[in-house]
Amino acid sequence: MNIMERLKRLGPGLVTGAADDDPSGIATYSQAGAQFGPSLMWTMTLAYPLMVAVQLACARVGRVTGHGLGRSLNAVFPRWLVIGLIALLFIANTINVGADLAAMGEASALVIGGWKRTATVAFALLSLLLQIYVPYHRYSSILKWMTLVLLAYVALILMVKVDWSAAARGLVIPTIAGAGAITTIVAIFGTTISPYLFFWQAAQEVEELDQIKERQPLSRARAQASDALRRIRWDTFTGMAVSTIVALAIILGTATTLHAAGKTDIQSAADAAQALKPIAGKFAFALFSLGIIGTGLLAVPVLAGSSAYAVCEIGGWNGSLEAKPLRAKAFYAVIILGMILGLALDWTPINPMKALFWSAVINGVAAVPVLIGLMIIVSKSSIMGEFVAPPLLKFLGWLATAVMGAAAVAMIAFPG
Repeated sequence: MNIMERLKRLGPGLVTGAADDDPSGIATYSQAGAQFGPSLMWTMTLAYPLMVAVQLACARVGRVTGHGLGRSLNAVFPRWLVIGLIALLFIANTINVGADLAAMGEASALVIGGWKRTATVAFALLSLLLQIYVPYHRYSSILKWMTLVLLAYVALILMVKVDWSAAARGLVIPTIAGAGAITTIVAIFGTTISPYLFFWQAAQEVEELDQIKERQPLSRARAQASDALRRIRWDTFTGMAVSTIVALAIILGTATTLHAAGKTDIQSAADAAQALKPIAGKFAFALFSLGIIGTGLLAVPVLAGSSAYAVCEIGGWNGSLEAKPLRAKAFYAVIILGMILGLALDWTPINPMKALFWSAVINGVAAVPVLIGLMIIVSKSSIMGEFVAPPLLKFLGWLATAVMGAAAVAMIAFPG
């Protein structure tokens, strides 16, 4: 198989990985680099295999059962618990949508001027119209191409003088410099292994079953298993690698510039972009800012869409980006409500960083039971048939669950 054929096989995993580096994630990685230099890069070395395992399990559930994660959770948890988890997912996603839109508006105002809230509303409307009026088979292609914007952060590394020996040490030697570092580590894991990504990737596998006539759930089409699971592995390993490389580039780029210059107080992705301008130059500043806008346009529909998929899965309603709005009223109602509430947050006196902190807390609380449910699902032959997760996937999946549980405890023990 040549490289072009391999690239064509990228899909849900690539988009999921790219959406992981949303403006809120960029802010977290920028804070890590600005405050602690390259010393926390090891967190991404640890996170990568855990990310891969979790997303492989999610994709496996969608491809084998033909159902999203929300419906599958109903098979192992009481309905009230699943509804509670989906409610937490919606709240956390909505806060993140608001934070991402605000960051995009700030970045736009920094680059081209104008009132940042005008840009924020414009980005919200653009994202909403694309989700409502562009069918999934076209929209998924748009999302795939938008992942290229992440190259801006890799390009940033090429523009600054990096201490590669310090970077190598940070990549492989775990270092924790006090309670502040613990809080940042928790934030990194919270933004890297996040529930909305679980629901999105499983749902996208189901969407592709509906769009590609030859594909059937593996529970009914065993002959497709070898090719399907090989594609999922390639897609997920690649998507999570893109996410990890970009996160490392942001940490290293801000460590090399902001940390080295003593600029450690970074409160948002836009703060990082503005701080870069006098240190790394106008071009680096522009790249970083445009990256915020591009990743936001990629991540906002994933955040809003994952909420809609999850709600419709447990409600038994038609939910698909391919469906016309009148044929999937509940699905698009959830998307519109999430976008409106997220946008409204920008007009409230709520501190954006405090809102993001509580979003991280909610995600941390929700991630653990969702991961437990996920690992039970992929281990049950009554659900997965002969396609239960192999031992290594189970081990890494349960390890990810333990890490997220420890992160949730640490978040409570070391708040702020």
